[in-house]
Amino acid sequence: MAERSFTNEVQKLRLGEGDEFRGEGILAVTKALLQSGVSYIGGYQGAPISHLIDVLGDSRDLLEGLGIYFENSASEAGAAAMLGASINYPVRGAVTWKSTVGTNVASDALSNLASAGVKGGALIILGEDYGEGSSIIQERTHAFAMKSQMWLMDPRPNLTSIVNLVEQSFELSEASQTPVMLQLRIRACHVYGSFICKDNKAPRISSNELITEPSFDFSKINLPPSIYEQERLKIDARWPAAVNFIRDRKLNETFDGELGELGLIVPGGLYNGVIRALQQLDLADTYGRSKIPLYVMNVVYPLVPDELIQFCVTRLSVLVVEEGQPNYIEDAIHAVLRKAGVAAPLHGKDIFPMAGEYTGEVLLRGIGAYLDAARPAKLEVTEVLATQRALTGLRQDGVAALVEPVPSRPPGFCIGCPERPVFAAIKLMQKELGTVHVSADIGCHTFGTLAPFNVGSTVLGYGLGLASSSGIAPLMRNRVISIMGDGGFWHNGFTSGVVNAVYNGQDSVLVILKNGYTSATGTQAIPSSPTQRTNHPMTLDIAAALKGVGVRWVKTVPSYSVSDMLSTLKDAMTTEEGGLKVIIADGECQLERQRRIKPIVAKRLKAGKREVRTRFGIDDDVCTGDHSCIRLSGCPSLTIKPNPSALRTDPVATVNQGCVGCGLCGENVHAATLCPSFYKAEIIQNATRWERLIYRLRSSVIGMLAGASRTQEALTA
Repeated sequence: MAERSFTNEVQKLRLGEGDEFRGEGILAVTKALLQSGVSYIGGYQGAPISHLIDVLGDSRDLLEGLGIYFENSASEAGAAAMLGASINYPVRGAVTWKSTVGTNVASDALSNLASAGVKGGALIILGEDYGEGSSIIQERTHAFAMKSQMWLMDPRPNLTSIVNLVEQSFELSEASQTPVMLQLRIRACHVYGSFICKDNKAPRISSNELITEPSFDFSKINLPPSIYEQERLKIDARWPAAVNFIRDRKLNETFDGELGELGLIVPGGLYNGVIRALQQLDLADTYGRSKIPLYVMNVVYPLVPDELIQFCVTRLSVLVVEEGQPNYIEDAIHAVLRKAGVAAPLHGKDIFPMAGEYTGEVLLRGIGAYLDAARPAKLEVTEVLATQRALTGLRQDGVAALVEPVPSRPPGFCIGCPERPVFAAIKLMQKELGTVHVSADIGCHTFGTLAPFNVGSTVLGYGLGLASSSGIAPLMRNRVISIMGDGGFWHNGFTSGVVNAVYNGQDSVLVILKNGYTSATGTQAIPSSPTQRTNHPMTLDIAAALKGVGVRWVKTVPSYSVSDMLSTLKDAMTTEEGGLKVIIADGECQLERQRRIKPIVAKRLKAGKREVRTRFGIDDDVCTGDHSCIRLSGCPSLTIKPNPSALRTDPVATVNQGCVGCGLCGENVHAATLCPSFYKAEIIQNATRWERLIYRLRSSVIGMLAGASRTQEALTA
């Protein structure tokens, strides 16, 4: 089960020739794959491309009908290795993952794939997670494409362009016998629009039309002497073939404008942002017609030199809009123009920021600075700059109006998250045993490095929490704790972390947060998920896998039991037994649990059946205003409110209506010996007659006691 179901939307994937498709970019990409006649698709989830895996999963009936094999791969490396099917056979295949971290994981397979070359079209769809909304390190795919000689597409963010580029990518791959990468920024993944469909195409080779004769070609094996010929083919044959294809098919686009002495060179993915900035400066109309000529690079690698020369040769000045550093595109264009003797000044990072996402404000400032430097004769630059200053000044005006800065709101655990109590227990353990080095990992649990826990000194890669502790553990007086999610365990942690630790006899502690899914990417299923797809009912067991490779000390503790977790952590940290000690914190992702049980509860309530919900609260009269409960928990439903007592000024803690009744606050009170102000309440819906009678009796007694108390207070006054 994923974060959301696309069961209804995937019906649009059945549209045929001439039908109009309306929907999101992710759905359009899936439709383009079906129209391209792919034989197999694989991938690993990761923002902003996770929903492509979800859509494909919800489209299994359609895929199987066409004979397309789909696999939710164990890792990006596994997905990349799938493309080996296209090396020897004329079959088209596509895989997807989050870049650049996914590309790094897949790099071994990709390097070998690019060297051997492909016979069938091979496409890698990348979620280019760069900029302010990114959840990863700020790197790009461009360097890898250049290093391994793989072509890199960057389509304009509209559905027609995206669909055309997906289809053309397979043709480019086959024409140049080279794998092709297609990068989609988050705005392209979720852009809404329409395009005219084609019929879905059943592949010539598929699970319905099987290969009868296997192929062997030594020249495709990555061993000497084949690899030397493969390198020569990359440069002498595949690269020129790709450039010719890109030029002949006009994959890059040129848009004329009345200010012919200027020019903008724009990667396709930045086109919408550039056009919007030009519109705000009154340099483009509502339909995107720009007054400044544009050369839009839907293929950012390889470059097409003669197209660049033709675009720049008559310009007095050209601006390259390129996010990130190093500025590969700008430097490459410089080389092309200067070798050809084109003297037009080329601007880029001298005007735009050296690094960072080019947001609307950045583009406004950059284009304004470019026009100020170029001063075209046919443009009233002073008026344009006045507009630019007025628009970019809105932020400063907003900051001034606020008087004080808006408090930062870093990400955090969801309400009821089963991982929060584990970090509360680690914090309590360190209070007793002293500070411990914690090697953190990638996943929802990375939020444990933030306040109020601040647990985790390093984050090195998905599933690499234990592996990253191997260097520091032998140097520490106390044992080191490593964190790993169950998704990271199956992705990379089992082999790189656990097997490595057992083999090398490491004496450390590993906490595996078993929430049942790869929750951070949208709660996709993993081998140990409690619920599996109907065609894949088997669930693998983490504890059995650990014991199978020789881990002797393995204990499973319910995540929400802070006292038990605290006791087990202290035991793991102080036991005389050597070797790896693993604690499995078992608690299902609360978001996924709520999605699963809410329809069931609604159905029971509709049928008139009894339901009990648990909620927690805080007694205002008992709460001291110390707020240690908040510092230890950090739950969003645990907050403060004004003190109802006129004699006390400190705000008191309170539990808001977002509470899901996970019980962590009560557990923390018990484990940390905090104040007894918390109470547990049960809300009964469709109560029995007996429960209703007891409720009325209790209310009457409480009402009488409260009335007597008020009377006594009045007499005393």
